[in-house]
Amino acid sequence: MNKTLYIILVVVAIALIAYNITLVDFSDPFEGNSIVAIIGIMASLCAIVLILIFYTSKKIQKNIDED
Repeated sequence: MNKTLYIILVVVAIALIAYNITLVDFSDPFEGNSIVAIIGIMASLCAIVLILIFYTSKKIQKNIDED
């Protein structure tokens, strides 16, 4: 996987976060569809963290292989 794909995946995850924020009812965030939106936000944040960890591990592996 190359750097462009990582960036595209992170941008898609950020777009999903933005969309799910619009679905949250901030007056009652833990009822109805708001809880689903919050779960979607958390899942997108987890995806971003996993992508960044994977990208960092690939950079470290590349540095190890070069030495």
